[in-house]
Amino acid sequence: MAAGGRGKDPLVADRRYSSRTTAPAKKTAAPKRTPRTPGPRRRHGLIVGFVLFLWRMIWAVLWRVTAVALLVYAGIVFYFYSQLPDLNALLDGRARGSVTLLDRNNKVFAWRGETFGGQVTAGTVSPYLHNAVIATEDKRFYWHFGVSPRGIASAVRINLSEGRGPFEGNGGSTITQQVAKLLCLGVTYDPAHWKTEAEYEKDCRSGGMWRKIKELPFSMAMEAKYSKEDILTIYFNRAYLGAGARGFEAAAQRYFGKSAADVSAAEAAMLAGLLKAPSTYAPTGNMQRARDRAAVVIGLMQEQGYLTKAEAAEALAHPAQLSKAAAQKNGGFFADWVMETTPDYLARTTTEDVIMETTLDQKMQSQAEEALKWVFENKVKAGSKAQAAIVVMSADGAVRAMVGGRDLPQAGDFNRATQALRQTGSAFKPFIYAVAMDLGYSPLDYVDDSPWSINVPGSGVYSPKNYDGKFKGMITLTQALAESRNIPAVKIQELVGRDLVKKVATDFGVAQNLADGPALALGASESTLIEMTGAYAGILNGGSSVTPYGLRALKLQGEEEPLFGQGGGIGERVISETAAHALIYMMTQVIEKGTGTRARLNGYEAAGKTGTTNSARDAWFVGFTADYVVGVWLGYDDNTPLNGVTGGGLPAEIWHEVMTRISEGSEPKPLPKEIPGNTVTGVPGAMPGEPVPYDPNDFVQPEDVPYFDGSNPNKPGMTEDDLADQILNDVQRNGAGN
Repeated sequence: MAAGGRGKDPLVADRRYSSRTTAPAKKTAAPKRTPRTPGPRRRHGLIVGFVLFLWRMIWAVLWRVTAVALLVYAGIVFYFYSQLPDLNALLDGRARGSVTLLDRNNKVFAWRGETFGGQVTAGTVSPYLHNAVIATEDKRFYWHFGVSPRGIASAVRINLSEGRGPFEGNGGSTITQQVAKLLCLGVTYDPAHWKTEAEYEKDCRSGGMWRKIKELPFSMAMEAKYSKEDILTIYFNRAYLGAGARGFEAAAQRYFGKSAADVSAAEAAMLAGLLKAPSTYAPTGNMQRARDRAAVVIGLMQEQGYLTKAEAAEALAHPAQLSKAAAQKNGGFFADWVMETTPDYLARTTTEDVIMETTLDQKMQSQAEEALKWVFENKVKAGSKAQAAIVVMSADGAVRAMVGGRDLPQAGDFNRATQALRQTGSAFKPFIYAVAMDLGYSPLDYVDDSPWSINVPGSGVYSPKNYDGKFKGMITLTQALAESRNIPAVKIQELVGRDLVKKVATDFGVAQNLADGPALALGASESTLIEMTGAYAGILNGGSSVTPYGLRALKLQGEEEPLFGQGGGIGERVISETAAHALIYMMTQVIEKGTGTRARLNGYEAAGKTGTTNSARDAWFVGFTADYVVGVWLGYDDNTPLNGVTGGGLPAEIWHEVMTRISEGSEPKPLPKEIPGNTVTGVPGAMPGEPVPYDPNDFVQPEDVPYFDGSNPNKPGMTEDDLADQILNDVQRNGAGN
């Protein structure tokens, strides 16, 4: 109807089917689906699920454990943070104080203990020094929080590549970690835990993984507590830099004689180079090694922009030089001796900074060392292991120079001048003649140098022999001493009294293990060189005892008043001045005509005595001019006999070389010598200052002159037979030969 009515096509739906299909298609059964079998896909899903589950479990535990660990670590850091003291309390961390030794002219020549030059800051030291330390030790110092993982990893790689353990050798420590070590991780020295401070220090400096782990929170606590410049300040003050110097100020003063604020680029590089190994690179030990290390530091400074190419070239072209005081390598034995003779609490174990004013003459010290070196280079067979010692002393006992061995000493080395007890040989004989002179005998009195024996209870007959195996008959006491005749020496000792000889020797300072028998006269007793030199100084000063000393005054740093003064000097009188002057005359003849002619000086009067012990195990020469006493000992440390050496040989030559050098430029002075009964030096009729004639042909007993037979001076006519009877009777009756 509609179609017919409107003439339009009917409204129909779009065709959904092909024109071939006129009816709806028949329904067909759906294709059967093939069942999915459990294969790889199904298994993969299970594994992933399990892994995810496991990860969720691990993560749940891990983040909680990590959180707890971080809280614990933060607590440890906070604990260290709360324990850290004020900055100023950390700058001087020495366990010991320092001792600075000054010579007779108040010039520094040695240091002992740990020297602290005073507090400096990172801002007051030289910019060169500041930058050298950063460039050398921790170039990322301003970019980390106390620990550098990159530095540790690099150190581990280097250590492993060189065959060491991962934490052995290079530690990769930052400056902050190094400061943590210097502070011993806050642990203070406890004598109950560590036997010595050295053990404590060793523990503080120990490495290893566990130590590194403990350093981490302490280092971070420091970074939180102090600024970067504060940490550097602690480092600058506490780092050990060799030669007893603690801190860069002390090191700059020690090596260069200037403040750390004034060091040049070359000096700063050398100081910074010491941080790697202070003892190895100390310029006082090996200057070339120190300069090689400084060159490495200069290269690092240039590489990191702290030095221009021109500045680096200038520093390399003009390397650091030691100050005059630091360059002095002499006086070590003397310094050790002064330290040993000073109370420990002000010397070896002092906690104060001490200044010692001493008697040392650095010029004489050098001259003594040069003399010894010259003799061994020119007079001794190459490769000889023989040792020697020298003491130079004024007449009042002030020690001016001391050589304790041929090698330059390290602190604490064996000092043969003060510690070696050796038999004195004929160097002991002057004390016998000192007694005779003090009893009123004259150097021109006579004694019989002929075969002679004495019975010693408990030992039998003792028969002294002369060194040359000869006998001179009647000779003066002067000739007996000059030629070091043994028989006369023993005779005189037994007749004046052995106990009196012991007393005089002891009062003069020779107090070590004096022999009891008649061999006392021949130097069977032991003594040290410094004791023997001091005893001869007593003869020179007119017969008063001397206590050798090296200390003039001891002060605390910064104070003017000394805690105590001179440690020795002239003591009580031992023999009369007349006796001392007579003995000095006799001892001049040792050098002029006797066994010590090799010691003779050109233009200077000198007196002395040779000494050679049994089997030549020790050889001595001790003597003096009007100004100085010099003692020389030569021998082997193991008591090996010297080959062809006597006191009149090499020791006399060493003495001559020392005395020639130290007397150079001084005006010759006559020795205070005289023969009792004469108003001038010499014999009756001699002019003032004229030497006494000494001709062996003149030593013939005049008929009208009583010879010295050892009897009481009031009995000059005693015969030799009477004398022998008296000696034997006295020995048998008293048992001591008094």
